[in-house]
Amino acid sequence: MAASYATRFSPALREAYRDVLHGQRQPQVCLFLTLDPALVDVNVHPAKTEVRFRDSRAVHQFVYHAVGRTLAVAAGQASPPLQGGRARVGMGLQGIACQTPSRPPPSRWREPRQPHGAHPRPGKPASASPNPPPRPTSPLPGPQRKCLRPRCPAGKKTVRPLGYALAQLHGIYVLAQNRDGLVLVDMHAAHERILYEKLKTAFDGCQVATQALLIPAVFAADPLDVAAVEEHGDALADLGFQIAPLGPAQLGVRAVPALLQGGDPAALARSLIAELREHGIAQLATARRNELLATMACHGAVRARRPLTLPEMNALLRQMEDTERAGQCNHGRPTWLAWSMGELDGFFLRGK
Repeated sequence: MAASYATRFSPALREAYRDVLHGQRQPQVCLFLTLDPALVDVNVHPAKTEVRFRDSRAVHQFVYHAVGRTLAVAAGQASPPLQGGRARVGMGLQGIACQTPSRPPPSRWREPRQPHGAHPRPGKPASASPNPPPRPTSPLPGPQRKCLRPRCPAGKKTVRPLGYALAQLHGIYVLAQNRDGLVLVDMHAAHERILYEKLKTAFDGCQVATQALLIPAVFAADPLDVAAVEEHGDALADLGFQIAPLGPAQLGVRAVPALLQGGDPAALARSLIAELREHGIAQLATARRNELLATMACHGAVRARRPLTLPEMNALLRQMEDTERAGQCNHGRPTWLAWSMGELDGFFLRGK
């Protein structure tokens, strides 16, 4: 009977874990479900080795939303995916009970109005601090200059789960100090998740702001690419892009989504046109929408080797604390890990 239950819950688990598993990993969950016996049909198998839910759709939705709520935490609100340099075995769900599975989920998890198959977008989580200081609109503001002396910003007494930045390591990692010890952040992976969640919110609300380019980004294209742009001009505009043919084998990008203005416009356009040619606009609007947004976020995220100032690094940490699923990038890789002072003392045999 347990195997039968597991088989029925697998689709809900895979859907909930869609954006947080790396490679071919599969979700492993200890699930305790309580519901009215009248909602279970025990007469589907002569030997009673298999049962059936009378409203399997409601149970599927309940499990999906319950697991999704557990996973959709901002960075710093839960333990990092990697802690002390060792991977956690799994993430369990405790105390999940359902007295009326047919009841719809809370309004925060009400499914948005979008085509069937699109991934639902949960609401924005509460801020990590009741009175957070104002943050720049961009996660990476300000000029690109190096600060020689690490210093905490004003209001340093505010408790921040990810702490405050100390330095940048080889242009790839951000070193930060919180009240417990050391925090290490993969800046590209973290920024990728931030952009991805913002893009999903913008597209769900049909509020994709565009940024016009002062000089169009021109690149070579084959005739099929040019034909795809001409055919799907309105769809590209809905995605925040303005791409126009400049010749029989040339395209120009005149505007991109404002969230991705730091990326390479030509690379963004190429990846988008390739998706249009392979899958068509119908699939991009439904099942493959999130995959496309993840690709766009990857191209638009801050690249490795880019020097960041301390305000830029701290802005990245603050947005991680406010972004759901910020513990993993769009491909399921961890974005940050932490060591407590006790673990660091143990590494150096302090007090022994």
